Amino acid sequence: MSKVGRIFFPANSRHGLWTIPLLVAICCCVGLAISTADFVSRQNVLNLFAQAAPLILVSIGQMIVILVKGLDLSVGSVVSLTTGILSLNAPFYVTVPAAMLTAAVVGLLNGVAVTRFRVHPIIATLSIMGITQGAAMFVRPSAGGTVASEIVALVSGELFGIYMPVIWTIAAILVGWRIVHGSRFGLHLFAIGGGETAATFGIAEQRNEVAAYVLSSCFAAAAGIFLAGRIASGDPNIGTQYAVDSITAVALGGTQLAGGIGSLHGTLIGCGLLALIANGMNLLNVSAFVQTIVKGAILLLVIALQPRKSIGL
Repeated sequence: MSKVGRIFFPANSRHGLWTIPLLVAICCCVGLAISTADFVSRQNVLNLFAQAAPLILVSIGQMIVILVKGLDLSVGSVVSLTTGILSLNAPFYVTVPAAMLTAAVVGLLNGVAVTRFRVHPIIATLSIMGITQGAAMFVRPSAGGTVASEIVALVSGELFGIYMPVIWTIAAILVGWRIVHGSRFGLHLFAIGGGETAATFGIAEQRNEVAAYVLSSCFAAAAGIFLAGRIASGDPNIGTQYAVDSITAVALGGTQLAGGIGSLHGTLIGCGLLALIANGMNLLNVSAFVQTIVKGAILLLVIALQPRKSIGL
């Protein structure tokens, strides 16, 4: 295979096949730039960052869990519960730590259920999702409440001329890169998911898997903080879409649902492609119901391309 061919179709890559979705994303940009007048406008580009930032946060956490052969369906309910906690009309130095601590507990429950009690990740996180969603409805039965002005300021406007959602995106990428590709913990994630004899190398599998679920919930809570600041209130249903969307974005970016193969840049490409598709359908006035159908079809397609026995579904 030529050098160019090896770039786009790498053999035995631990980073997964992320080049094809990158090409699709580029084609989407070109097509939307030609077919819609508003796509290349500054306002639309800023809207894209605002839409993609929470998905990127949730997807980074989801990818960390998938790398160890897991799956986290509770991330959407954690997003909703976080906005509910932040909208309790309390100071930010109370609500933010409370939301992050709650998310960490949710992740810990997921991790213990999967590793200690050997519950399948789908069943475990689905159960925890129900509990967390119930808690979100208890804390904030309907959309409303007041979010601290400091949180709103942290999400809105600009800092040194840079749009705040852009800063959130860059911060999420740096933290995610450090965890996945720049730490010993990241190497352990790949080793555990790859089915290698991790224990023989002194890797504490259960402890690392639990840590992956805790990180996933904390990233989801960060997305909840961002969304609460954007809407300046709480909403018990605002996170509903993020469980499916984050799995779709991670799978689109080349991460294998069987674990052990994936990359942060692939996940970012998956998030970007999903945001582009949603943005394009909005510009083309496609119904929200049709958009949901399209996202579901994409998830079905990318899962269908992965061997079922390997995924464990």
